[in-house]
Amino acid sequence: MKVACVGGGPAGLYLSILLKLQDPSHEITVHERNPEGSTYGWGVTYWRGLLDRLHLHDPESARALDEHSVRWNEGVAHIGDRTVRHTGDQGFGIGRHQLLEILAARARSLGVRLEYGHEVTADRLPDADLVVAADGVRSALRSRYADHFGTEATAGRNPYIWLGTTKAFDAFTFGFTETDHGWIWCYGYAYGPDRGTCVVECAPETLVGLGLDRADEAEGLILLEKLFADVLDGHRLIGRSPADGSAPWRTFRTLTNRTWYRDNLVLVGDAAHTTHYSVGAGTTLALEDAVALAGALRELPTLPQALARYERERKAALLPAQSAARYSAQWYENLPRYLRLPPEQMFALLGQRHSPLLPHLPPRLYHRLDLAAGRLVALRRFKRWLGPKIARVAHARTGAGRRG
Repeated sequence: MKVACVGGGPAGLYLSILLKLQDPSHEITVHERNPEGSTYGWGVTYWRGLLDRLHLHDPESARALDEHSVRWNEGVAHIGDRTVRHTGDQGFGIGRHQLLEILAARARSLGVRLEYGHEVTADRLPDADLVVAADGVRSALRSRYADHFGTEATAGRNPYIWLGTTKAFDAFTFGFTETDHGWIWCYGYAYGPDRGTCVVECAPETLVGLGLDRADEAEGLILLEKLFADVLDGHRLIGRSPADGSAPWRTFRTLTNRTWYRDNLVLVGDAAHTTHYSVGAGTTLALEDAVALAGALRELPTLPQALARYERERKAALLPAQSAARYSAQWYENLPRYLRLPPEQMFALLGQRHSPLLPHLPPRLYHRLDLAAGRLVALRRFKRWLGPKIARVAHARTGAGRRG
């Protein structure tokens, strides 16, 4: 099979690795429009479950990923002048640049052809049996056939900015700061011995009130460093330095597609779907897309059958992550509802922000119910049963309101 992967991100590179491992005779080319070594972003997160799955499919790249990752198993929240800690699941952080280097080196070692500085346009697709659109949320290949794919993008409410920092956090760290214009918050994690990622978010009125919507990048970073001085411990923030000097505040776009393939063109990663950054699942879902697509191509005799199964499997697998991301984003958009709680309770509900039941119960009542559910098996089952039912009713009422 001749395969062209358009986009040299995690999904495209890992798919090329898996396909070469399945059949070295596959002719695979990865086309990346940017020069080699250039990438956006700082660090990415993933969890132990992903690493275990990657070891099953390619132990060599999984070992390299493990070796170059930072680990933590504790969460820390700075809420005003209070600090709360909680031990949880083991998490990992790795620089996006480092991740792509590992996957590119592994792909090359298997005979994949990597073409950097080569932009593929939708008007002239590569000559291949399978063309993989791994070109991100702004995918040119998907946009060309947006009507066929049924692409929809929904903008979130809160602006956010993705920054680097010289602080290597020793835990997954949250900071919540109250200002005269409302609350502003961040979360940070390490991805190297002297580097971390720091994502800052606030309500639109807070952004305007603080003047961050008008500040250039340098001014904005100075203000944010003052607001999160306790979180950063005197370390500086690092921006992306756009050409015009502006600070790239954005609102997150949740992207979905009705179908994920057209003839021999298939979508993977952010080209197919996005989930809110607050659940830290983007890289994991992209790599899992690659695993599912490679498996379908290996096990089914025809390309249409393989692409249809890939779409079915991944759409079903994404439902829990998409639901968690939706409720997580809503939790932050309604943050004042939870900041009235004692810090320990607020931090506990931060960990429960994916719950479909939480938005529909008073926070203090939910917290008591959650504590009780942790002790009683029957009550825990009732909570899992009740949450989705309330979510479906609320969703139906919202849809009826829109139609009315």
